[in-house]
Amino acid sequence: MAAAMMADDKRDASKDLSESDETIRPGEGANISLGDQHAEANKQTSAVQPSPAPGPPPPNGGLAAYTQVAASFFVFFNTWGVLNTFGVFQTYYESGALFTQSSSNISWIGSVQSYCLLLVGLIAGPIYDRGYLRALLGVGSFLIVFGFMMLSLCTAYWQAVLAQGFCVGIGAGLLFVPSLAVLPSYFSTRLGLALGLAASGSSFGGVIYPIVFYKLLQQTSFAWAVRTLGFLALLTLLVPLLFMRQRAKPAKPRSALDWTAFTDFPFAAFTVFTMVGFIGLYVVVFYISYYALASGATDPEMAFYLVPILNVASMLGRTLPNALSDKVGALNILAPGALICGVLTYALIGVSSLPGIVIVTLLYGFMSGVFIALPPVCFVALTKDKRKVGTRMGMGFAILGFGVLAGGPGGGAILGREHGNQHWTALWVYGGTMAVGSGILLGALRMYLTKGKLKVKI
Repeated sequence: MAAAMMADDKRDASKDLSESDETIRPGEGANISLGDQHAEANKQTSAVQPSPAPGPPPPNGGLAAYTQVAASFFVFFNTWGVLNTFGVFQTYYESGALFTQSSSNISWIGSVQSYCLLLVGLIAGPIYDRGYLRALLGVGSFLIVFGFMMLSLCTAYWQAVLAQGFCVGIGAGLLFVPSLAVLPSYFSTRLGLALGLAASGSSFGGVIYPIVFYKLLQQTSFAWAVRTLGFLALLTLLVPLLFMRQRAKPAKPRSALDWTAFTDFPFAAFTVFTMVGFIGLYVVVFYISYYALASGATDPEMAFYLVPILNVASMLGRTLPNALSDKVGALNILAPGALICGVLTYALIGVSSLPGIVIVTLLYGFMSGVFIALPPVCFVALTKDKRKVGTRMGMGFAILGFGVLAGGPGGGAILGREHGNQHWTALWVYGGTMAVGSGILLGALRMYLTKGKLKVKI
């Protein structure tokens, strides 16, 4: 009789577990991941269950955890912060003071820099998984500082491509993915907030670097202005070099690629759809400053300051949405954010006055922050086996890099070579359409994963 009662209890427990697996509970702390929702929707009963990150549970706060946030903040400051500065370099190079090239060719410098950051993550992720965080930090920091110093000596276009594009870009790539992969081992319930605070460093860098560069450009020379940026990078990179720590690493090494990512529909679709949004993002980031100057809406000084203005707004856009994503879900914010960025890009078609450009820049800066801050949150959610976070994040950002190439040089080709006869309307239509398309695709993915349900955290 006792055996019969135990059998009944097991059947009841099994029934309860089965029912709980088929229910989406958006209000609970341990929410169903995007990959889990897709698996449930397709009744893939044989799917591999999520594996927890190795080591003890994340502390979700405390001095050690927030020290890592501070260290990651300065990594963002010197990676995406440097990349967000390229708008002022684009405007300076367009003047012909250093060399003479078309807008498309000039944008290749920033695009190579950005693509190297994203592509090198494909290598940096597995290296991080093997426990070589210190080596990545050391080599990456050296290359960023060295690249700035070499840029200060450049007098030709190809030299700038090597120094600013490849050297700084590769160094940034060695730093970026590891700084993201560190945080999930320290945070779980507050991961969105932690990543948002860290990502705000890119906006802060995007404010400081352009202002320092422009002010010194007026007072000294291009060479010393760039050298000063190198010294600033050296000083701020000491923080991650001294304090960033890898809390846990996988028990065994894994390959540079996680081939299951290509057959994981939610992960693959999200990555491609976000890449489309990156095309629209970089059209505005690269050309908003030059547009204000070329259209006669402002003087050169104010044109340079549009980049810091965009990044000041982006600082809030990379913090507040991430904090909100812990409550409502990252994809619920990313999709509408992409749509709004597209609408703002279209708005530039009819804006030719300085107040109008400043307002669009502020709004776009805030909304565009979601493209940098939220994809890492989604990549973590889409990675069932948390020990593969570094590898998958590197793969994801490497694919996003194609959006940078299509946005910068692609936008420059659309704009044209002839000063005074450039196709600004076509450029903004191109960027706006890519951003709107990304928002629609991400929204469709969100509805697919939730089976049409609206009030679901995802």
